[in-house]
Amino acid sequence: MSRQVSRRARSRLPSPARRRFLARGTGLLALGLAGPMLLPSPVAVRARTGDGIHRKTIPGTEESLPTIGMGTYITFNVGPGEAARAPLAEVLRIFFDRGGGMIDSSPMYGAAETVLGDLLAALDYPPEQLFSATKVWTRGTNRGAEQIDESLHLWGLSRFDLMQVHNLVNWREHLETLRARRNHGEIRYLGITTSHGRRLDEFEQIMRDEPIDFVQLTYNVIDRWAEEGLLPLAQERGIAVIANRPFQRGTLFDRFGDQPLPAWAEQAGIANWAQFFLKFIVSHPAVTCAIPATSQPEHMRENMGALRGQVPDADMRAKMIEYIDDL
Repeated sequence: MSRQVSRRARSRLPSPARRRFLARGTGLLALGLAGPMLLPSPVAVRARTGDGIHRKTIPGTEESLPTIGMGTYITFNVGPGEAARAPLAEVLRIFFDRGGGMIDSSPMYGAAETVLGDLLAALDYPPEQLFSATKVWTRGTNRGAEQIDESLHLWGLSRFDLMQVHNLVNWREHLETLRARRNHGEIRYLGITTSHGRRLDEFEQIMRDEPIDFVQLTYNVIDRWAEEGLLPLAQERGIAVIANRPFQRGTLFDRFGDQPLPAWAEQAGIANWAQFFLKFIVSHPAVTCAIPATSQPEHMRENMGALRGQVPDADMRAKMIEYIDDL
């Protein structure tokens, strides 16, 4: 079983990361709290589920996000033809109908932002439901500012919920640009991303030193290296985490999709392998949202099923790892 993969703003105080940063750097010292910071428990970060949708709170705020979002890498990089775009329009419709929020893209994804903007403009959806996330990706500082303007135009938005520095390219200068844009109301949150585990030492240092709101990194049931350092650090620093490559770009389905789900899967509210993989990811206390991508409506229905039902606890997560290891 092979699978193509991965998934307007509300008013708020302008700089949650700066408030957290200052509190850590001055307020705690003034109070004489020299000990280690307490990590949030799973209960503290667990989604509110009054509408049946699992959400997690963005650290330092009262705002929550549905735990399953959507990426656009490869899948939305298509031409203008109706045949290519019609399934994507249905993917978006299902995403919103079933409670999705975060959509993540990047200028490096070819035509993805163009296609996404066109389809959003044609779609009847609650605009407040969209949590828009994209990236700046260029070595030029001035070009980075131009990319932000282009992305706003392509998405048809006046501001982004989240702007990220893609793979740390020119991150110092771009973070300054993002902070200035946030002060002007064009960005609500800012962050950094990595994929393939690139530049992890530098990534970790930025998390320690810079007042950022989000990080995006690779995390799935096989790629669990972030559990050793980056995920606990995100909890300690109060940084939201977006998990990319939740299906290893489809290879998890190639490896395990023909195998039976464990006997206890149905009892755990897991109806298919997509839900197995996604529920494992978002059940980690540090992970705020996973962003699988797909161009197939049926796969989107499977993905969005992970927004509801039982959330694995620590014992269940251990069973999930054990089952995968045994296969």
